Amino acid sequence: MGRTAVAGAEQKQNGTAHGLDTAKLIEIYRLMYLSRRTDDREIILKHQQKIFFQISTAGHEALQVAAALAMKPGYDWFYPYYRDRALCLALGQTVEDQFLQSVGAATDPSSGGRQMPSHWSSAALHIVSTSSSTATQCLQAVGCAEAGRYFAHHPEAAERGDGRDYRQFRDVGFHDDEVTLACIGEGSTSQGEFWEAISIASNLRLPMVFLIEDNGYAISVPVEVNTPGGNISRVVSGFPNFYFAEVDGTDPIASYEAMTQAVAWCRAGNGPAFVHGHVTRPYMHSFSDDDKLYRPKSEREAETLRDPISKFQMVLLREGILDADAITRLEREVDEEVRHAAERALRAPLPEATAAAILRHQYSEDFDPTRADLQTETAAQAGAPERTMADLINACLRDEMRRDARIVVFGEDVADCSHDEFLREGLVKGKGGVFKLTAGLQTEFGPDRSYNTALAEAAIVGRAVGMATRGVKPVGEIQFFDYIWPAMHQFRNEMSVMRWRSNGGFASPAVIRVPIGGYLTGGSIYHSQCGESLFTHTPGMRVVMPSNALDANGLLRTALRCDDPVLFLEHKRLYRETWGRAAYPGPEYMIPFGKAKRMREGKHLTIVTYGAVVPRALQAAQRAQRELGVETEILDLRTLNPYDWEAIAESVRKTSRVILAYEDTLSWGYGAEIAARIADELFHDLDAPVKRVAAMDTFVAYQPLLEDVILPQPGHLFQAIAELAKH
Repeated sequence: MGRTAVAGAEQKQNGTAHGLDTAKLIEIYRLMYLSRRTDDREIILKHQQKIFFQISTAGHEALQVAAALAMKPGYDWFYPYYRDRALCLALGQTVEDQFLQSVGAATDPSSGGRQMPSHWSSAALHIVSTSSSTATQCLQAVGCAEAGRYFAHHPEAAERGDGRDYRQFRDVGFHDDEVTLACIGEGSTSQGEFWEAISIASNLRLPMVFLIEDNGYAISVPVEVNTPGGNISRVVSGFPNFYFAEVDGTDPIASYEAMTQAVAWCRAGNGPAFVHGHVTRPYMHSFSDDDKLYRPKSEREAETLRDPISKFQMVLLREGILDADAITRLEREVDEEVRHAAERALRAPLPEATAAAILRHQYSEDFDPTRADLQTETAAQAGAPERTMADLINACLRDEMRRDARIVVFGEDVADCSHDEFLREGLVKGKGGVFKLTAGLQTEFGPDRSYNTALAEAAIVGRAVGMATRGVKPVGEIQFFDYIWPAMHQFRNEMSVMRWRSNGGFASPAVIRVPIGGYLTGGSIYHSQCGESLFTHTPGMRVVMPSNALDANGLLRTALRCDDPVLFLEHKRLYRETWGRAAYPGPEYMIPFGKAKRMREGKHLTIVTYGAVVPRALQAAQRAQRELGVETEILDLRTLNPYDWEAIAESVRKTSRVILAYEDTLSWGYGAEIAARIADELFHDLDAPVKRVAAMDTFVAYQPLLEDVILPQPGHLFQAIAELAKH
């Protein structure tokens, strides 16, 4: 089990007893006061309309400074949240750094003017880019801690598999005793991602500290409404392998003692730690809030008695560490430092407001997966047997795992067997995924590189973000696209935007594989869904959807070598179809993203499609030629973001008629955007209206008779061809 400690202001205020000498105690006060005065200056700037948002750390300073002093910047890893100004100052950020973000300056080192104030980031200090989303950082911190452990156990993974230099991998380092810190407000402990994170950390005994900053409120929601029993420490106390401490977070000495013991517990390999600090919130939640609307005056006045700045000032005076004149001099020096830093930040140049500058770092500049020269000839031997899409996906994973020791594969049921000894002793054959696409990976590469996760989709993707940020190449699997939605937060607000929001300081080039789609004869609502347009609508995310075995192999290899996050959609119906089989193309075969494949030549009309609709479009085209004499050209997009507009435009100019065919629902589906662009840019090349063929605007039913009507079939496509050919 774990260990529990309680520390508070009743302990003797003797700094040297806890390794804090006089100089360190003075430095603690300076950092606390520096943070508070930075908050105050930001509030003034907001009143003057020189900045556009403000949220303060006030009341949290003692706990945060203590946490920073107990850890090692640039050695340990830090996942703060938006209140953690004092933590970041104590780790090494400057006041000017923070003001540059406040004004949105081009030289803002955290984001280049892309993020709100208090969204911290520093690659050098290992402060990983912060978002506004609550609790998402906890799962990423889990992935970071896992990656650190992986590198420590597999130093060969630190060597570039392909010789390329990745920004987020430079100077990443790894240490046997490093610790990852995840900070979170008490209100955010209601989020499921928090509970998933502490569950995984407990199970894996990860070296990470969860720091709970409890100021009694989640905006206007008091802790007794937010947390069962009003105390998160009591709620989590049953988790094994944890060091637990509950502390007066307005007392920097007690907080330092709790944090040093927590960090020591983690460094020793005992497992994670959970430090619950009770702090105050003397200022409003943010500049946009008014706490007088929900907090009585008596409560606010009582809270001022616990203010960490005034409390610790009295300690310094009482213990004779500083006298009143010395404190005044220190505070005047800090006031001047803050004033000058703000003035310099206000004079800093603003970001370049051009499309090129705005889009910089949305995707990697180190590796362009759309380059035409990525395509290589297949190395398939004459007479080699044809293999299914499932076979060639598995073959690609094996090739790349042999080539690059950074690659780890994980998800629900992806391992051969969670009990590795059962495999080694020959007691079981092994599973390797519900569709068997990862079969044999654990057997060949071991349980560190292919393993099962808990049934928690957000955790799979969130951990992948943290791993990829750290330099591991994670290949996560969501078992069915229908259950991807708990992970949407991590896809949309974290993985896709990590590089852009940190202005290139961090990135998360993970690959997430997802079986998708219907045509299953009984798949029903929760095993037949599409929804790819929700991800192609996400800037920074590459989305791939092959229709055949050879393309799946070549595109997956490109995805695994890509430096961007990739959602790799694999149609379940196509896994073992006779149509689309191919010989193994060799371990270097790649297909560039954004290059459509002409599946059929034609001159009368064009069908633009992808996924499982491709073979159905081919059937319809063959019938149309046989019965109507219509020659239909078919383009398989293969990648949905980016997509091959040049190939579409060339074909439409040739045929003057076009059908957009896709499996998702007709309204607001993927084809609507391409249809709109064709109408906008190719209107004068058209001899007929742009037509769409897609699923009905409903979910897929269980009864096959209903499924056949709901999803686009060859007959639907033939009818559309016939109608369009009349124009």
